[in-house]
Amino acid sequence: MGLNVYLSGEIHTNWREQIIDGSQGLDITFNSPVTDHDASDDCGVAILGAEPNKYWHDHKGAMVNAIRTRKGIADADVVVVRFGDKYKQWNAAFDAGYAAALGKSLIVLHGLDHQHALKEVDAAALAVAEQPSQVVEVLRYVLTGKLPG
Repeated sequence: MGLNVYLSGEIHTNWREQIIDGSQGLDITFNSPVTDHDASDDCGVAILGAEPNKYWHDHKGAMVNAIRTRKGIADADVVVVRFGDKYKQWNAAFDAGYAAALGKSLIVLHGLDHQHALKEVDAAALAVAEQPSQVVEVLRYVLTGKLPG
C-alpha cells in the first residue's frame, strides 16, 4: 500500500523537508502548495494582470492557488496541516476544514501554544503531532505496522 500525502500550511520553516527526508524508503508521494511566498502572493496578477486594489490582487492569487490546493487535497490519502508559531494561518485552517469535509485522513501539526485555538481542528484530526518526526512515525506505522525504535 502506498500513500499520497499533501503537506499544507506554514511555509516559513523546513518542516516539509523534515517529513520528506524522514520518510525515505516509505511508499509515499508528497505534494504541497507553492511554498515560494512571493510567487504564491503574486501569481494571480503576474498571470492575469495587475490590480490597483490589494483586495483584488490577493483575491486573484487565492483563486489561482486554490486550483492546486483543491487538486492536492482531493487526491490525497492523508493531509498534514502545519500551524506555525509566527503567523495566523487562516489558509491552513481552511485547508484542514476542507480536508475534513472531504473525509480525508487528517494529521495536524502544531506546538502546545496553539492547543486551545485549534481545538476544533484537532478534534477533526486522526492524529495531532507537535514535531515533524511524529508525523513521520505515524506515516511509517500506517504503512508498515511498525512502532518507533
